[in-house]
Amino acid sequence: MSSGLAGTGLRVGEALGLEIKHFPADCRNITVEQSCWEGNIQSPKTRNAYRQVDLCSSLADLLKAFIGKRQEGLVFTNRAGNPLSQPNVVRRSLHPILTELGVAKTGFHAMRRFRTTWLRKQRTPEDLIQFWLGHAKSSVTDGYSKLAEDLEYRHEVAEQVGAGFAVPASMRPMRPRKAVKKEMEVAA
Repeated sequence: MSSGLAGTGLRVGEALGLEIKHFPADCRNITVEQSCWEGNIQSPKTRNAYRQVDLCSSLADLLKAFIGKRQEGLVFTNRAGNPLSQPNVVRRSLHPILTELGVAKTGFHAMRRFRTTWLRKQRTPEDLIQFWLGHAKSSVTDGYSKLAEDLEYRHEVAEQVGAGFAVPASMRPMRPRKAVKKEMEVAA
């Protein structure tokens, strides 16, 4: 999931609320129309959060492989099929991975900051950055731009700028909880 967040700029709640229906067959873009907060599916944060986010082909291939043959339901679930809990994912997966990499602990919003920085370094048009991140237009002039409506151009730019990191060949599963051994007291 971290690769998806860093490569798309999605808010974590938006990622946790993704369903299979939000992806076309090639997984080249994501339709954001809901989010998940504390296990509840809800409307996105703002009106601008309703959007499509385009993916480079390597990230699209990774997500397509992760989805596999599933036809419906949430993309990211726990073993019971329920939405993942953001605090649990941070504590059980993100922080242990960051510790293993020797990187300071942070939250998922760092993925949005990374994506924004990467897109700007690649000289991505600002109105596309705003569209992909779900931000409001900055000026009246932004309202005249029709780049967000040009799917072919958006895919071209998404492919050109890439994810900003080497996309792994497969998803690393969440780290399972460590089993706590309970010692049994033996009555004497």
